[in-house]
Amino acid sequence: MAVELSHEAEEYIEAIYKLQKRSGVARTKELAKELNVVPGSITNTIAHLEKHGLVEHTPYKGVRLTAEGEKLALNVIRRHRLAERLLTDLLEADWSIVHETACRLEHALTEDVLSLLERRLGYPKFCPHGNPIPRENGEVNDVECYPLTSMAANQTCIVIKLLDEKRETLLSLASKGIKPNVPIHIVKAEEDSLVLCVAGEEWTINRKEAESIWVKAVEKVESANV
Repeated sequence: MAVELSHEAEEYIEAIYKLQKRSGVARTKELAKELNVVPGSITNTIAHLEKHGLVEHTPYKGVRLTAEGEKLALNVIRRHRLAERLLTDLLEADWSIVHETACRLEHALTEDVLSLLERRLGYPKFCPHGNPIPRENGEVNDVECYPLTSMAANQTCIVIKLLDEKRETLLSLASKGIKPNVPIHIVKAEEDSLVLCVAGEEWTINRKEAESIWVKAVEKVESANV
């Protein structure tokens, strides 16, 4: 890599990529929320990334990665998601609590170690939360899916991936049996919540949680095999 980034800068690049994929642009307020920092504290880091040609910042509109920035982001995400598979597949950690540990571990994985790890894991395509693991060449093979909130009531879906990987969110979803490859039935959609049937039990989740659950209609699903 031509640009040496601090761990903090790598976290920013990763967060910008995820928000950009979701919304087309990473707005300052959303970025601060994703990184759990106050909005005013991100100005210097964004300026640093822009100076190195990794992002383009348009005032009042948000931040977007350049081609070089996206390349770096995919490398960070690749390390992160393989670190998660290391924790779940080899160390048998629970899938719902590995995200934060992987955030720390990803910075220690060199390309040589990453290649060995990927081979040992059997070249997994998805992280434990169903999100695609970028290949070494930057290729990303995602499964077509949609937010749970876009589905109609009385629809049965298969969970493909969970976008919000924070521990509290994943623990909440795991307690309801909601994880990748699990079928869920939308019983009722209300303004602030959804009522779901999972493995014969009804659960109510708020709209924020529902927006992070991406699914595919059961008759069209292609399993992510996570």
